[in-house]
Order: sequence, then structure tokens, then C-alpha cells
Amino acid sequence: MTAKDTKPVLMPSEVSARVGFFDRFAGWSALIASRAYFFAFCVLLIVLWAPSYFFMRNVDTWQLIINTATTIITFLMVALLQNSQTRSDQAIQHKLNAITDGLSDLMRHLIEGHDETDLRTDMIELRDAVGLETHESTTNNRQAG
Repeated sequence: MTAKDTKPVLMPSEVSARVGFFDRFAGWSALIASRAYFFAFCVLLIVLWAPSYFFMRNVDTWQLIINTATTIITFLMVALLQNSQTRSDQAIQHKLNAITDGLSDLMRHLIEGHDETDLRTDMIELRDAVGLETHESTTNNRQAG
């Protein structure tokens, strides 16, 4: 790989701390959807829907109601959960970038005996990587390169 083929990597200190409304909403939604009480709420909806057949007396309308509701909810949840997954993946990648850069500089320091400036910078980057997933944003952090 030549120098022109390498792309600069985004380090944790370069990640924007500004998280947009949609990212916050998607994170909140993922937190709610991953709880047992959300599952219980979904089961309760099905339990309430099932006996509604006796009030409607029309199987097509009865099925259409649950099919439409579940399709809409599924569509929206996939979009929200994908956003949360993407932010998590980006945070992990930035952490791996910091670890790799730190190890590379440490190995170079041990082999060549350089000064400790690079190692201090890497220590800061590694500390910035802790908790990165809480302020990772899909809108403000574009991949470098």
C-alpha cells in the first residue's frame, strides 16, 4: 500500500460531540425498545387485539388493523435501530483507530527510542475513546478521506 492509498483515520478527539435530535431520539427509542416492559406492551397489544374480532365480525378488517399497525411500527423501528447500530459501529471503529495508533507509536518508541510526545498524545486519544458511543453522531462525523 502506498502513501497515496492510505486514508487519514478519524480519531476520538476529532469526533463531533454535537449529537442531533434524530440521533438522540433514535438512542432513546433503542433504549426503550430493548426493555422487557416494551415487549410486555407489545404482547398486551396482541392480547387486546385478539378478542376485538367479536366486535368487528369482519375477518378482513380485523386482520388489516393488526397488519397495518405492525408494518408501520416495524418500518419505523428498523430505521431507528439502524441509526443506533450505525453510531455504535462508528464509535467502535474510532476506538479501534485510537488503540491501533497508540500501539503503533508504542512499538515505534520501543524500537527507535523516540521522545514521549507521541505516546502522550496517544494516551489522550485513548482516554477520549472511553464512552465515545454516548456522543457519537451519524450526521456530524463523516469518514475521513
